Amino acid sequence: MQEIQKIGFIINPISGTRKKTDIPNYIHSTLGNHYQIDIRFTERRGHAYELAQEMVGKQYSMVVAVGGDGTVNEVASALVHTSTALGIIPCGSGNGLARHLEIPLDWKKAIELFLHCKVIEIDYGTANDIKFFCTCGVGFDAHVGHIFSQNKKRGFWTYLKSVLGEFIRYKPRKYKFKTADYKFKKKAFLVTFANASQYGNDAYIAPHADIQDGLIDVSILEPFPTIKAVDIGVKLMSKKLDRCQYVQILRTKEVTLKRKKKDVFHYDGEPCLMKKKIHIKSHPRGLKVVVNIDAPFKD
Repeated sequence: MQEIQKIGFIINPISGTRKKTDIPNYIHSTLGNHYQIDIRFTERRGHAYELAQEMVGKQYSMVVAVGGDGTVNEVASALVHTSTALGIIPCGSGNGLARHLEIPLDWKKAIELFLHCKVIEIDYGTANDIKFFCTCGVGFDAHVGHIFSQNKKRGFWTYLKSVLGEFIRYKPRKYKFKTADYKFKKKAFLVTFANASQYGNDAYIAPHADIQDGLIDVSILEPFPTIKAVDIGVKLMSKKLDRCQYVQILRTKEVTLKRKKKDVFHYDGEPCLMKKKIHIKSHPRGLKVVVNIDAPFKD
């Protein structure tokens, strides 16, 4: 008789704007006959990583992050290069990785996915010693992420308010780039290193990024006239940013960025301070992830 798989659920109770009180009961009623279930709630930043490490040690077959991109990052960081697969029930503001992997945004459907699923392997990236799974970067988006993190309110509209409020004040920075094939300087409004195609909320900063190709898509948005902001926004949301004259996108296994001083940086939407030299590297097929059985990804 085949042993029932152990599956852990790590729930961040404060991510996003939706309440999660009904989620544990639905997990048990939907999956209780198929898996041995363990549900935990996070109590602080970094707790999801600790809980996921514990579950890996107990040889759980899957650990599911129930929260936003920050929770996903913590859980996934504990699962890289292990036999334990990451699952996602998206409950955050952006849900970038979940959207790229075509995981349902409806939490009930996301739970039901585990009844008919498959496990694939995806790449992840590192920025110096920090892991990222969707995007990371410097410039305006990192600056806005820092502002947003200080706001007690969450959600898309709060983020949009931060974007609009900071847009006029923000000044582009100068950066140096070095890859195995290129070495150049460029002034940029923002620079995004993309493992997946979008930030979240279907904002496609690297429209053709492939999460299984072993490469990082480097999207560089150069300074642009204010009058072009709406057009750039439309291209960002319609998966056409690569057609913008102010955007340069290159693909590489690794790249080093230098700036004038230590400054704000973001990884999967989480802001932090990082030194002026940042080394970005792709780690091919380093994470197992649970997706819909019909999802268009290589097994």
